[in-house]
Amino acid sequence: MSITDYLIAAILALLVVPQIRGTRLTLRSAIRPVVLVGAAAAYYLKAFPTGGHDVLLYVACVAVGTLLGLGCALTTRLTRDGDGVAIAKAGVVAAVLWIVGMLSRTGFEYAATHSGAHAIADFSRSNQITGSSAWTSALLLMALAQVLSRLVALRVRAHLSSDRSPALAQA
Repeated sequence: MSITDYLIAAILALLVVPQIRGTRLTLRSAIRPVVLVGAAAAYYLKAFPTGGHDVLLYVACVAVGTLLGLGCALTTRLTRDGDGVAIAKAGVVAAVLWIVGMLSRTGFEYAATHSGAHAIADFSRSNQITGSSAWTSALLLMALAQVLSRLVALRVRAHLSSDRSPALAQA
């Protein structure tokens, strides 16, 4: 892993800080994480292989990312500010789920370039995964799924809470 790889991983992991402090659910707060993950994808994504069982790997990683994102969203507290804008504040569980997702991908990348390279290569051959490009694509899809599922679930929760709970809208 290069210094750039560590910096990108740190930036993505640090997206949890505003979540813990509390974030107004605005268009800007929705776009920021998507842009950052998209920038990481543009930096890393060189190919999108579909041979062997690559697509199954993508589906599995998207499913895991989606579950992590939904877990983050469902364990995030929603309130309203004086203007009625929803405020999302991640609790401990949401923060841990976010960090688990980000650090698992970074840990995999570290293992792939260090002591775990042989085991990952053996697993890839045994499971017909075509190589590092497939793993890179799968992990980026996982990150994108985590970000998007959290984003959508929070927006849906905020919308539903404004319709059902006048007390929340005034909080």
